[in-house]
Amino acid sequence: MSEHVGPTRDHVGDWLSRVQYVDPLPLGRGRRPARGSAAQSASDWEPRYRRAVIVSDVLATVVVVGVIGGLFGARGASNWHDRWGILAAGTEVLVLGALAVGRAWHSTVLGQGAEEFRRLGRSLFTAAVVLALGGIALTSHNIRLWIFVAIPAIAAVTLPERYLLRRWLHRQRQDGRCLLPVLAAGSVATVRDLIARTRKSPHLGWRVDAVCTVDGRGVDGDGQGGDHVDDVPVVGRLTEVADHVRRGGYRVVAVTPDPHWSPDRLQRLAWHLEGSEAEMVVAPVLMEVAGPRLHVSGVLGIPLLRVSLPTFTGVRRAVKEVVDRVGATVLLMLFAPLMMLVGLLVMVESRGGAFYRQRRVGKDGREFTIVKFRTMVRDADALRAQLADRNEGAGLLFKLRKDPRVTRVGAVLRRFSIDELPQLFNVLTGSMSLVGPRPPLPEESAAYGPDIRRRLLVKPGLTGLWQVSGRSDLPWEEAVRLDLRYVEDWSLALDAVILWKTLRAVFYGEGAY
Repeated sequence: MSEHVGPTRDHVGDWLSRVQYVDPLPLGRGRRPARGSAAQSASDWEPRYRRAVIVSDVLATVVVVGVIGGLFGARGASNWHDRWGILAAGTEVLVLGALAVGRAWHSTVLGQGAEEFRRLGRSLFTAAVVLALGGIALTSHNIRLWIFVAIPAIAAVTLPERYLLRRWLHRQRQDGRCLLPVLAAGSVATVRDLIARTRKSPHLGWRVDAVCTVDGRGVDGDGQGGDHVDDVPVVGRLTEVADHVRRGGYRVVAVTPDPHWSPDRLQRLAWHLEGSEAEMVVAPVLMEVAGPRLHVSGVLGIPLLRVSLPTFTGVRRAVKEVVDRVGATVLLMLFAPLMMLVGLLVMVESRGGAFYRQRRVGKDGREFTIVKFRTMVRDADALRAQLADRNEGAGLLFKLRKDPRVTRVGAVLRRFSIDELPQLFNVLTGSMSLVGPRPPLPEESAAYGPDIRRRLLVKPGLTGLWQVSGRSDLPWEEAVRLDLRYVEDWSLALDAVILWKTLRAVFYGEGAY
């Protein structure tokens, strides 16, 4: 680590997904944390939240099994009730045991990232498989009720329950509570970047309460040396990190890049932190890769970061294709009445057809025709040149917050993304996916450099990271970065999270105009 390189947003997010949750006492500007205050707060907060998750999962499992027993318990042979009691108890034990063994209750994954839901789903699937194998061994026909009804019902209850608990936790963090006290140790530039990112995204659970730099100095508002970094006190030098952690009760030591950090010094810091409650998190900052492609392995006693190649084919991609087609079919049937009503309103308000067709660029640079509800007056494309000097879009995008070409019905459709529903036909025909990068215009694609063209390695999406992160409010560089991150770090779990977050973004009309 010989260069002063700032940590990326993905690295910060990866750090935050590994930590636990605390509720430290608020610190005033420039005030050093009281000895042991953060640790005491952590001992109060973390077990309570973890117990709430465990109790809610246990109650959900018991209630679901009880309801299913009440609905189906009177059926079958005369000894059904005895068998039901055994199968019910066995189902409960298997589900709760799988959650414990699968570390679905581990505090490092609760409340942050997709890993919590991934472990929950994997544990429930494991319980179903074990239950099926037990039914085969016991030649029991009644086992199907518990495999195909009980466990899916438990999943249908526990997933929303976990989400509601997480939403409550995030609201607490937005108010400055339930944040993990962090000591950041590195160069002033990289520490400042970390502080800015944690303040921008408090729901991730970090709050930088203290800083250590190589010379024990920070930077004041005029850029000169001082005893703070962006209002966070500098408590010492990088050689004193372990001592300050033990005195201050910090739960995370975030090591950011600085020439001081050699492998030897990092190892000694890890040794000195043994016995404390602090977790050391190191930002490699070698490349913008996170998620399922990043693995840590040991070779000849040396810890190595292994980056697997992005997958553009294979079983997971085939599953994504099936999910896209089935999902598009179901959504089209579900929204058919709404789409017919919207089409009628569009034609009533202004002359022209209900649909707007436009050429876009898809996978591998192949062009296709995208279909949307018309939200502008007829011949709006011809009027674009007259508005070019008022463009508010970022980079290659043309956007106006108050575009005079947009109709009244069109403004409502855009706000709630209803105008994009016809793109489900594009998903159904295979030119688009439910989740993916934003489909660019041919003139945008022609201006792409080699890096940005990697967006075209996968199908464009009806929604994506760009939509759940601000949509039109995003700077061009940020929108490109999010699309490239999706291309590189794609997974089925990430798709599921994006689809879920899209519902919230659409409901609140965030960044849509």
